[in-house]
Amino acid sequence: MAVKSKTPATEPKIVSNGNGSAKATEPRIAVWKTYKIYIGGAFPRTESGRYYPITLSNGNVVNVCLSSRKDFRNAMTVAREAAHKWASKSALIRGQILYRMAEMLETRGAQFREELQWMGMTEAQARTEVEQAVDRLIYYAGWADKYQQVFSSVNPVASSHFNFSALEPTGVVAVVAPEESPLLGLVSVIAPVLAGGNSCVVLASESRALSAVTLAEVLSTSDLPGGVVNMLTGNLKELLPHIGGHMDLNAFYLHTSDAAHIKTAGELAALNVKRLITESQTNWSSPDAQSPYRILDFCETKTTWHPIGI
Repeated sequence: MAVKSKTPATEPKIVSNGNGSAKATEPRIAVWKTYKIYIGGAFPRTESGRYYPITLSNGNVVNVCLSSRKDFRNAMTVAREAAHKWASKSALIRGQILYRMAEMLETRGAQFREELQWMGMTEAQARTEVEQAVDRLIYYAGWADKYQQVFSSVNPVASSHFNFSALEPTGVVAVVAPEESPLLGLVSVIAPVLAGGNSCVVLASESRALSAVTLAEVLSTSDLPGGVVNMLTGNLKELLPHIGGHMDLNAFYLHTSDAAHIKTAGELAALNVKRLITESQTNWSSPDAQSPYRILDFCETKTTWHPIGI
């Protein structure tokens, strides 16, 4: 949905008068950005046709897609199709793609800073948010081919066997992103999911959704296969029953301080024993907000026994 400006563009349109000179005519109409959802590597509008308005600090009003149950189901379908392809890539390749995402975010930093200021941040806060988001992607890009060595193990057993444990992706992860940190918090919860070889469906910050849609544009041009990350905008209360109750979902990350939402998510996750990770208050600028253990949160441990001496 497009930005609606209270003050129409007044920049004159320049046209040729046929003798090599130019003259100004009527003011041109500015083309405002349309903020759509991101599913399967494409940018469709919500199938419901609904939107909700966000008033920006500059007085403009942005109409953002209000995603529906059908949008989530569509995103789940493509995330499941993309999960195996992404998991089968080598850890080195996944790390390189995460690093490429950081490069793309860095080059579009000015746009992100402007949008963050539209959503109420100061210039200094916006600059810090963008820089730390880039650094966080690089952090997890570095861990992508190292966490297996740290968390896998050869286990001592009292029998004639080798016994060793290795990590595998859990599959498709639903992510409800932090509301208060529209870029850094979003990157901080997506990056470990991707580093671990999972695909995901993300519900972005409802009140500060612009950065999420622009981040999706970064993802679409960063060698990340379509469907690995799917970005929805909308209302958590409406979508929570459909996210938590989806029977093909393997894990659910929920960032909220609403006790009722946490209780509902726990009850729904129990229906098919999906993994549930909840957080409420997180300082995303803190070094504690990044850790290889966040990758481990969305991995399964596979233990193998192999006989010896037979």
